[in-house]
Amino acid sequence: MTIHILGFAGSLREGSYNRAALRAAQELLPEGVTLEIFDLSPIPLFNEDVEKEGFPEPVQAFKERIAAADALLIATPEYNYSIPGVLKNALDWASRPPGQSPLNDKPVAIMGASAGYFGTARAQYHLRQVCVILNMHPINKEVFIAGAGDKFDPQGKLADERSRKGISQLLLALKDWTRRLQG
Repeated sequence: MTIHILGFAGSLREGSYNRAALRAAQELLPEGVTLEIFDLSPIPLFNEDVEKEGFPEPVQAFKERIAAADALLIATPEYNYSIPGVLKNALDWASRPPGQSPLNDKPVAIMGASAGYFGTARAQYHLRQVCVILNMHPINKEVFIAGAGDKFDPQGKLADERSRKGISQLLLALKDWTRRLQG
């Protein structure tokens, strides 16, 4: 059985290291795994008044892609020691309405790339806290791509072998974790 992963990055920047890390993950997939990348940029800011009128099309599409996925791969930058607003906003929309979220019981792997020394460690920790309330199941393995400016080539390809190996191991662990949770 093929494991289908939905990946998304908490960065809107075209040249984002985290978007590039997701593209690297597409190159490094283990056998029996697919990865679809979803762009969060069309998702509007969460607003209950808008929600009352119905989910905006980009939100509905995001929720449908989450529901169709066996697992999630989230690439998060670190903004001010935490996750970026765009990522939190997308997860807030996907968590609605309470009790009917496609995030519930979803296996998830977390990675992140940053120009800084810690490679998004603090953001990943905060994202794990969000996963708790959403009843998501993150694997106990992470990928921290620190000093990202030196790890990607000018075309945005991940050139650092250690980081590539880390992503490969993360994907394999997510595949195994997803199968385990699916029983």
